[in-house]
Amino acid sequence: MTSDLLQARESAPGVASTAGAAPALDALWDSLRGGADPARHLGEALVRRGLITPAQLSQTLARQAAEQSRRTLGAMLVADGVLRQRQVDEAISDWLGVRVVDLHALTPQPQALRLVPRSLAERESALPLLLRDGHLVVALADAWNDRNVLKELRLLTGLEILPVTATPASLAPAIARAYRELEGGDAQQPRGVRELAEELARQPEAPLVNDVVAANESDSTLVLFIHSLIADAIRLRASDIHIETGTAPQPVRIRLRIDGDLVDHLQLPARYSFAVVSRLKIMADLDIAEHRKPQDGKIDFARFGGPHVELRMVVVPTSHGMEDVVLRLLSGMRPIPLDHIDLAPATLAALREVIVKPYGLILICGPTGSGKTTTLHSVMQEINTGRRKIWTAEDPVEITQPGLRQVQVNARIGWTFAAAMRTFLRADPDVIMIGEMRDEETARIAVEASLTGHLVMSTLHTNSAAESIARLLEIGLDPFTFSDSLLAILAQRLVRRLCEHCRVREPMPDDELQHLADLYVASGGGAGESREALLQRWRREHGDDAGRVLRYRRVGCARCDGSGYHGRMGLHEYLGSDERLRELVRRRAPARDIVALAQSRGMPTLLQDGVEKMLAGQTDLSEVLAATNH
Repeated sequence: MTSDLLQARESAPGVASTAGAAPALDALWDSLRGGADPARHLGEALVRRGLITPAQLSQTLARQAAEQSRRTLGAMLVADGVLRQRQVDEAISDWLGVRVVDLHALTPQPQALRLVPRSLAERESALPLLLRDGHLVVALADAWNDRNVLKELRLLTGLEILPVTATPASLAPAIARAYRELEGGDAQQPRGVRELAEELARQPEAPLVNDVVAANESDSTLVLFIHSLIADAIRLRASDIHIETGTAPQPVRIRLRIDGDLVDHLQLPARYSFAVVSRLKIMADLDIAEHRKPQDGKIDFARFGGPHVELRMVVVPTSHGMEDVVLRLLSGMRPIPLDHIDLAPATLAALREVIVKPYGLILICGPTGSGKTTTLHSVMQEINTGRRKIWTAEDPVEITQPGLRQVQVNARIGWTFAAAMRTFLRADPDVIMIGEMRDEETARIAVEASLTGHLVMSTLHTNSAAESIARLLEIGLDPFTFSDSLLAILAQRLVRRLCEHCRVREPMPDDELQHLADLYVASGGGAGESREALLQRWRREHGDDAGRVLRYRRVGCARCDGSGYHGRMGLHEYLGSDERLRELVRRRAPARDIVALAQSRGMPTLLQDGVEKMLAGQTDLSEVLAATNH
């Protein structure tokens, strides 16, 4: 009897795969689209499939009732030797509409595999099998309970997921085999972001609708394109991705900000305007139906099989019902050692002297995008020891490092910088870092904390060290408490670094040298050198045997994509506090008096720091003049 039932089971019409055959993916698709077994309960499903007879079902149910057994019907049939556990599991799967497949007999589609990165497939034990009609069939170890995996795959691909359960021990080797074969095939046919863009452009045009296009956010090529675009931006060291849409015939323009400059990357036909934005909104869990209001969100690229990089996303409504998207690449960043952030030796020594103090206020100032947060984290890495408790309040958390207790502020729920500061003061801190002093309340609490035994560090959006003092006094700080708390202010800018592989050293024309010396002396500060002494020092430190001052000129090569620049570096201006400075602050002296005091003490200005680094071959004069507004 049992052998007859097993034979009937192996030939049952609803089974997705068998041990001795190689069922086509078409057959699997047809069985999935057929829906669940219409049986009212498991016993009826077992009878309909020919696994047991009606008499066996009645006998087992009667015994279950008589014994008041808590064992399930399937468990009793297995215990009686009527069925095997695998047969019961497969019958339940088919009855509930979840098929069981033998992956040894299936060959996944390459286009389905490309939608799910290998790292994600191996981590979640999920093998994409078939892509069809906006659905992705995925084999899982447990299709009933892997709900989080299904949600992640739906978010990753933008497709409806049809799960199937893999037979035991077949999933891991099938994943390894499938991706090994895929990567071998892709080695001959690479599909980078530009190839995917060209493939999208070749697809037939369709009329635009308000939210959807024929090539909508569920299109697998578009999904791959978005993922490849982000990966390409990471590879090219971009800080931002700008996606600019427009009405036909204007194309979707995609630009990357690399080393501070926006460069054209690629374009898509205008018909993809809505689809690209909608796909990104889905990845950031934003409202795809909202087009009139700006939206903010975040994308954790690791959720989509990429590296651990977070993207802060801003959607801005533009004219004619269109929307632009700007993605800022965050996370994945590590603090830079303090002696690697291009501080001049004297500035580095002075800064190291104040950051070890037990209390006081240290400010880093500069415009947006000038590297203030990077410098703050470099400072904190220097003092981040097991003997200090460091709290940070940031918006957003861009750089992470072990040992810091980092907090993401959220003004929408009242969790502001000021609120975080008040909480930190009750949490036994040694060092507090505030992402930005935006208002009088935050600045006041920071000053009070710095006077009560805490080292406080923050950033400020000002142009120079002297202007930072004037700004804080203007927003309402008490000059006496502020002067007592202040330890130092570091102003900075970022300039592009010359590519070391193609830069060329050449003599500087005499007229340019004379003009550079005039600029240097006119900016004040420094060591108070005369013009003649300055020229003599430059010829000694940066000259050739003929006494000509040498400079570096950018050229361009493959390593720097022809720009002549590779990476960025900082220009700095350091103002340390002393009794004379505190007296000026108490008297609310204007910024020009503070500048005069700093220059009399030999503080190099931003321009002077830039010129010294230009002569050392780290950057060029055009970058220095642009960064310092000269």
